[in-house]
Amino acid sequence: MTDLCSPTFAELAASLGFSCQEAGGLVEVRDPSALENWTLPVLEVTIVLGAVLALVLAVVRLRRHGDPTTLVLWFGATAYLFVIEPPLYFPAAFGIEEHVDTMFAHNVFTVEFLWGRLPLYIVAIYPLMATLAFEIVRMLGVFRRYGVLVGAVCAGFVHHAFYEIFDHLGPQLRWWHWAGTNPVNQPMFDAVPLPSVVVFAALWPMSLALCVQFFVGRHVDRGRHFSGLELVWRTVVIGLLASLGTFVLPLPATVSGMGSTTVRAVVYAVELVVVTVVGVVVLVRRWVRLRRGEPDVPPYTNRFVQVYGVVYLVVMAFLWVTALPEFFRAVDGVTSTGDPVGNLWYTLACFVVAALCVAGTLTVPQATSDTTPVHARAHAA
Repeated sequence: MTDLCSPTFAELAASLGFSCQEAGGLVEVRDPSALENWTLPVLEVTIVLGAVLALVLAVVRLRRHGDPTTLVLWFGATAYLFVIEPPLYFPAAFGIEEHVDTMFAHNVFTVEFLWGRLPLYIVAIYPLMATLAFEIVRMLGVFRRYGVLVGAVCAGFVHHAFYEIFDHLGPQLRWWHWAGTNPVNQPMFDAVPLPSVVVFAALWPMSLALCVQFFVGRHVDRGRHFSGLELVWRTVVIGLLASLGTFVLPLPATVSGMGSTTVRAVVYAVELVVVTVVGVVVLVRRWVRLRRGEPDVPPYTNRFVQVYGVVYLVVMAFLWVTALPEFFRAVDGVTSTGDPVGNLWYTLACFVVAALCVAGTLTVPQATSDTTPVHARAHAA
């Protein structure tokens, strides 16, 4: 689809080792052994497997326990993806090329969609990461105790920790490359645009969690049942409103920083600090209260999230360790192969936060039975 190969995308594709003009079609399957490097299929399997398991278990939870929350979360995240990503891949086709040039390019993976723009694992990472973050917050009883807004902020904080581990490694391993000169990506935080660090890692999952809990989760907690049609339209609305939230929440930085990258950076940082402070204070308080044996909400446990959260962190730690030799040989933030490196100290902090979040769910009283319907627990409470 050469007519959609903008100069920026073609340049990014070449830096990743493939040609825009030869990048598949609507769907393309490649030999995993022929990808850019061995880390690509490892990442792909980890994320896609996790997303599939999350979907299967969300369906099981709906059928067995009458709780559609995680299923709506999964499809709401996917709906968000298909609203927000295509215009970023094809700004000319959507008539926004005068305002938004190509921001980034993914490398080609085993399964690709949209002429080399959308790897399958990217479709999968949205619902997987959203599930990990939302369910960790839910297991600590934040939504029930503090409400929709505070719970959503905490979900954004947890998502940020998990996502940034991946976000700061990808450019070095050629999972994707950013268009560093694109004004929309400014300012850069080493290899990662600060807008990505704040908006895509924290604010969009916050927006999604708020919509899911507002339209479905809080009602399920009170014992309400939804028909299939109700779940469908609510899921669509969640995807659309979460996309709108991704536009609204960064507005302070977008508007105040229109004439200054420095101002934009400061406002983005302030937004992230607010999310972090709320997340740390609330999650620690919840963990301490539950550890003291003072439960004020019905216990809830998601074994999949507890286990796969650990799996994700172990795989990412392994990939980071293998990347460290080249990372330390980098000069001025660029490796010998010309790939930018992320911020190691920030990544380590995110590793610590993510690990503590998972550990927190494992060290509080667990639900005695995963077969107890949510509405029954709500009634008992």
